[in-house]
Amino acid sequence: MQQSRHAVELGWRRDDPTLGIRKLKEKSGGFTTWEEEHIEQFLAHHKPGTRAHRALMLLLWRGQRRGDVVHLGRQHIRDGVLTVVQRKTAQAVDVPIFPDLKSVWDALPKDNLTFLVSDTGGPLTPESFTNWFRDMVKEAKLPDGLSPHGLRKSACGRLAETGCTPHQIMAISGHQTLSEATRYTVAASRKDWTKQAMASPGGKKTGT
Repeated sequence: MQQSRHAVELGWRRDDPTLGIRKLKEKSGGFTTWEEEHIEQFLAHHKPGTRAHRALMLLLWRGQRRGDVVHLGRQHIRDGVLTVVQRKTAQAVDVPIFPDLKSVWDALPKDNLTFLVSDTGGPLTPESFTNWFRDMVKEAKLPDGLSPHGLRKSACGRLAETGCTPHQIMAISGHQTLSEATRYTVAASRKDWTKQAMASPGGKKTGT
């Protein structure tokens, strides 16, 4: 289309044959999902007690968007349940506190309003958090493209692999429709089917 417009500008042709034609939309797979080896490598580099370790644990064990994670604090905990009203959808999400996550914030100073703060002790914006987190990914020598939202997808995938139904995943993640939650259960089922196929007599055969 750009070439056609350029040809008109140069006087090579009188009309633009591409005028009114819409550009085809390219399908995107969305944010890259963190694999288990990515998570292990990140945690091996960023040890417990570091802000990077705390950030990943919050993202992975809460399954929330970055805009919600940066605002989480002790004020959201009551009777062993962490409650957050999602900023994007206004959906209230209540999730029991997992022991692995509880040990992370039990070690934090009690005077911080949020579990994650900036280098100067102030609040983080979703944008500044993402930029900082990408630096932490690079420090751990992980591939480009791994983002906070990719951990939200990993969290949902883990839930699906443990047998959670789409509705149960929605209750934790706060997704508004079944279609997104179902995607994770289908992906988890495919993994199970693959394992079953490889464990079957036909799957155990080796090539000649």
